[in-house]
Amino acid sequence: MDDMMPLMTHATERTAGLVRAVRQEQLGSPTPCAKFDVKDLINHLEWVAEMFESLGRRGPNVEQGPYAGDFPERAERMLAAWSRPEAWEGTSPGMGLPMTTLAHMYLVDMVVHGWDLARATGQEYEPDPEAVSRALDFTDRMVETGRQLGAFGPPVAVPDDAPPFDRLLGVIGRDPAWTP
Repeated sequence: MDDMMPLMTHATERTAGLVRAVRQEQLGSPTPCAKFDVKDLINHLEWVAEMFESLGRRGPNVEQGPYAGDFPERAERMLAAWSRPEAWEGTSPGMGLPMTTLAHMYLVDMVVHGWDLARATGQEYEPDPEAVSRALDFTDRMVETGRQLGAFGPPVAVPDDAPPFDRLLGVIGRDPAWTP
């Protein structure tokens, strides 16, 4: 918890800032995540925040609802749920995974979807290097499971000496050179 919570907080706050800056006319724009336009991506982020808040409180899995435009508020509630030490203990009854695994899943979502949103809306984005390192290590270990669950797409080839963030994007199926 001590090392992950600051990474999760910074990634969440950065992504929330990107969401706040999206203009109404950008909601239909494409994103690097092929299944989402900007509005769908923000709706996905809303669901992720609500889901991980519930999981952090040992609640049930949550179904995705319609777009509400309240990701920053949901994200604050999620961070509050995970700021409690007991949120990190044991396994999730809703998913049957160690809570530390869930925290890493959340971190990957915030870091990568932050990039998706920034690219789609022309915003600057520089993820925290430590968050990228942790996310890359986690995805390297979990990539096949992630693909089986549909969370990651087919890999995109990037040079072995590419920056860590480009390697993270490539391993989960994003093209680091994507432009709208």
